[in-house]
Amino acid sequence: MKKKDKEIKIGTPHLALSLAKLMRPKQWIKNGFVFAPLIFSGLFSDQEAISRTLLIAFLFCIASSAVYVINDIRDIDNDRKHPKKSQTRPLASGALTIPQAVILLLVLYGVLITGYFALPNASLVLLAYILLNVGYSFYLKFQPVLDIFTIAAGFVLRVFAGATALDVPVSAWMFVTTLCLALFLASIKRRQELQDSGDSGREVLKGYSIPLVNRFAEMAATGALIFYSLFVVTTRPELAITIPIVLYGIYRYWYIVEMLGGGESPTDALFSDRQLMITILIWIGTSVWAITSGQALILGF
Repeated sequence: MKKKDKEIKIGTPHLALSLAKLMRPKQWIKNGFVFAPLIFSGLFSDQEAISRTLLIAFLFCIASSAVYVINDIRDIDNDRKHPKKSQTRPLASGALTIPQAVILLLVLYGVLITGYFALPNASLVLLAYILLNVGYSFYLKFQPVLDIFTIAAGFVLRVFAGATALDVPVSAWMFVTTLCLALFLASIKRRQELQDSGDSGREVLKGYSIPLVNRFAEMAATGALIFYSLFVVTTRPELAITIPIVLYGIYRYWYIVEMLGGGESPTDALFSDRQLMITILIWIGTSVWAITSGQALILGF
């Protein structure tokens, strides 16, 4: 009995760590797009708005983890053949079993169902995100070009969910800016996958070439900058000061890709580069300051 108890004590932390790894909390940083409507609407000083945004961001973290669980179950055979994923993915490495992953998935869905009663309208956007990613796992990720647009659509849905939670509209400029920025990140991701492992890393990579995805990335980055600038000029002129910051961020990210070999994972690129992290923090701080100052000026403060 003592030996069995000892095995449980040793195994439980390992199980918890493997379950956490399956959920990929490091990727939750992508859900930061949910906060865009909170910033641009100027509601960041409203406690209820902050609470609602934090809740939908939390639910998106849970939803994205559920998507990763489904994807890992779907790709377990291919991951076992991959030199890196066979060691790092909990299911492929044998650290977790499929029944354990299914139980985790049911728990995650239970949390999402509970969240529906708190934010029903935003949860419908969340449902669209889940369905889109299920479609991606089973079909869309094998279709060239469509796979990139599917990834980008996930970021757009994050912004819509944040806006829906606050009951504020998403301007056409914000929509197209988010889409272009996400297309840029997705194109760079495919570029780096091609450069690092050729077309053997993913089936869809056989439909791409590095020059092609380079042109995709260039077009998307240019569009993101132009549409962001138009959004600022037409909707939030007080944010004009942030345009050079956005431009620097794009330049810095491309430097990370070309010179440092990053970009296959936008999350890793962000966490590994201090300048990029500082740039994003400066953009957030400057945006909040500019909007607050603009509102104070309008109110006559």
